[in-house]
This record gives sequence, C-alpha cells and structure tokens, in this order.
Amino acid sequence: MAASPLLLAIDQGTTGTTALLVGLDGAVHRRAYREVPVSYPHPGWVEQDAERLWASVLGACGELLEDGVEPATLGITNQRETVVVFEREGLRPVAPAIVWQCRRSAQICEAHRRAGDEPELRARTGLLLDPYFTATKLEWLLRERPELRVRAQAGELCAATVDAWLVARLTGGRRVATDPSNASRTLLWDLRAGAFDPGLCDLFGVPVAMLPEVSDSAGRFGETDPAAFLGRRLSICGIAGDQQAALFGQACVTPGMSKNTYGTGSFVLCNLGETVPDPAHGLLTTVAWRIGGRDTLALEGSIFVTGAGLQWLRDGLGLIDAASEAGPLFDSVPDANGCHFVPALAGLGAPYWDSGARGALLGLTAGVRRAHVVRAVVEAMALRTRDVVEAMEAAGASFAELRVDGGASVMDGLLQFQADMLGIPVARTSTAETTALGAAWLAAVGAGLLDGPGAVAAAWRPGRRFEPASPGRRPREAYDAWLDAVRRVHSGGAGA
Repeated sequence: MAASPLLLAIDQGTTGTTALLVGLDGAVHRRAYREVPVSYPHPGWVEQDAERLWASVLGACGELLEDGVEPATLGITNQRETVVVFEREGLRPVAPAIVWQCRRSAQICEAHRRAGDEPELRARTGLLLDPYFTATKLEWLLRERPELRVRAQAGELCAATVDAWLVARLTGGRRVATDPSNASRTLLWDLRAGAFDPGLCDLFGVPVAMLPEVSDSAGRFGETDPAAFLGRRLSICGIAGDQQAALFGQACVTPGMSKNTYGTGSFVLCNLGETVPDPAHGLLTTVAWRIGGRDTLALEGSIFVTGAGLQWLRDGLGLIDAASEAGPLFDSVPDANGCHFVPALAGLGAPYWDSGARGALLGLTAGVRRAHVVRAVVEAMALRTRDVVEAMEAAGASFAELRVDGGASVMDGLLQFQADMLGIPVARTSTAETTALGAAWLAAVGAGLLDGPGAVAAAWRPGRRFEPASPGRRPREAYDAWLDAVRRVHSGGAGA
C-alpha cells in the first residue's frame, strides 16, 4: 500500500515562522520553527525586515526537508495586513515591512473619515478605516517616499501582503500572487466584484501596477524554483490569511460555524456562506476562501492583543520568564482580585475600533499579587472574545459552540473561563496548529488530493470540550465590571 502523501505547510506569523509536514488526515508528522524579530522604531510603529521573514521560511523548511522527504504540495498561511514593497526585478525590498499592528497611518485614516469616505468603504470592502489595514500603510509610505510612487507607477515595484512576497521568493520571481482572503484585507478589494478596484486604489493613491495577481485560495500559484528554495520543485496549491486558514483548519466549512484563534491577537470568525451582508456594527466582513471560483465570506471580530499581552508580561515587565507560566499562575488563584487588564497596547479592535485607546491595569490594591495580574491578562482574552461574540449576535449570528486554537488555547483554565463567560461549549481541536493545517488542507484541495470542504470536515478531529458551568447563561456582574474598565480607556472609535 502506498504511503499517504505529506503536505508542506508554511505558517509565516508575526513573531515567527512554523513549517509543518501534515498528512491528509490532519496528523502533524514534523514541525520546525524560526523566530522573527519585530522592531518598534517610534511609538506606535511596528516593522520587520522582509528578508528576515524569508530567511525564517528557508530555515524552518530546510529543517523539515533535510532528510530528503518529498511533500506532495505546499500551502502558505500568513500574517495578513502586513505589507512588503519590493522590486519586481531582483526582489529587493525597498522599505521595511510595515506590520499589521503598526499605527503610523492613524492620521491618514482620520483624514479619510473627515472626508466622508468610510460609509462607501464599509459597504464595498467590508472593512473599517483603521491603520490595521494595508491601504493606509501604503498611502503613508508613498507619501513619505515619493520616489517609490514614481517607480511603482512605472511597474518596477510590487506591494504585497506576506503571502505574495513568499510566492515571489519561492518561485524565483516568476509569480507574484495572492488569494482573495488576503486581498480582502487591503481596503482595495471590492467584495461584491471579487476583485481589486481601481477606484479604491485611486482613493488611497496606490498604483494598480503595484498589486499582485489573484488566484483561488485552493488553486495554482506556481512551482518553487529549486535555485531559490532548497533545491526543491514543489507545486504551491493553497494560500489563505492566517485567520481564514484557521477557520478552514477548524473545518468551519458550513455557514454558522465559528472559531477563535488565541495567537498574538485573537480573531473570532463566523462562516457566512456566499452572501455578502450589510456592514455590521464594529465587525468586519472578509473573504474566508475562494474555491472553484466561488467566494465564501466570514464575519470577523479582530482583537489586537492576546499572546502579545503575555509577551509584554515577559519582556516588558519581567513578571514571567516564559508564556508557559501563565496557565499555572492563572490556576493558582480563584480570580484576579478585582484587577482588570484592558489590552489596548495597540489600540482597541472590534467592536470598539479606537486606535487612540491605550492599555490599562485597573483595580490595583495592596492585595494584588503577581498571579492576580497574570490572571487579569489571561481573563482579558476571554472577556474581549465575549465583546466580539455579543456584537456578532447583535448582527444576527448564532453560536452553538466556539472552536478554538492558537498558542493560548493550551490553557485549560482560560478555556473553561471562556465557556463560562459565553454560556456555550468551547471545543479545542486535537491539533493545535490549525492555521498551518488549514493551509495544508487548502493545498490538498487545490492539488486534487482532497475533494473539497466536505472532505476537510470529515478529517477534522476534536480534542477536549469545555462545558459552561451554566449552559445558556452568562455571568453579568463580572462582565459589567469589565465593561466599566473598558469605558475608562475607550474614547469612542469608529465602530459604526
């Protein structure tokens, strides 16, 4: 009997790159990781070296493939709104990658808002005016570096999300291509037309000539160039932004199914099917994936700080030596002793959308200890998730359960607290790496190794399920105290 084919998945995230060898059944056979530095050159600015991103991919994949294993196909998932501007000839970056967390374009967003641009943008793109999204980052860069605009108009430069940057490097420059799940995060993509829109490009001053090609999420993105990629020639058959890939990896392939990923930030996504809805308060509409030329949409609530809060406890305050200490410290105390952490270290995302909000640690008394502060940071992950779930329910979504994944989902205490806060079961998948798994499964569909989303649903394997203490009921007093803490830092953003 022939061995089941292996799939190579590249998960290029904000803080590092994970490479996995995955079976069609979702079993992870091998894993490699390379950390990627993040720089903060000015308050609110977040940058990365695009060459370091590429080097991390080579390093992680090289470790997996060093014994001669031959994957059947390759899939990519990536940090989404981060933008890399590079030369089409030679593939040299001409500026640092501007990371999705960067707030440098806040004034540009406000100028567009004052000009009355937001209602049309909401209707056409499903997004909000926020520095989070790619177009205003590009507008800032081309305004600050006018020589780059001249080169872009001449077709010399490409503006790419990280997936398209990796495709360019993997193929030796033969293709620069993205998929609709990433393209729909740029503020340049019309959801109903299913394409980049020249009028939106004009609004933000982004030359159309800069933009990559677009292929189906489960489709053909070219082959790796052996001279560029470890001597290997592999077909690239799947791409999706990290949160949409996690939705696919969680087998949320039926309308109404939902997941939350606790990563650097948290992202709640609900499968909407093929219908583009009207804008919902404080929420985003995004392309989940395109298969066979048909787009599946998702409702999304974006939370900017989750694992980044633990990183701040470790690197900024020195309260923990490793993120793995957070779970035991959370479990060591019954509550946060009246302490609340509002994780607005990079503004507040959904449903508030307040780029001017700043983080706060409230309710401090002489009785607050290290464990209480850590528990408050972890509790904030679940409380911000409830903010988003309640906004989605107000928009018409219905939650029977929440499937969860990401680094912080290993904390049983967090997931039990989440189930109690939501009053619904929280289901952790048996495979923690669902983002990479989603990319692998999309590649398998694109390569014809799996027969569409139905086969993915059959392959998904559940892990532990956390039942709420009071099914169907949500504790109100604790949540009201949380909302009071949020009101103290929230100045009123653009959530409409």
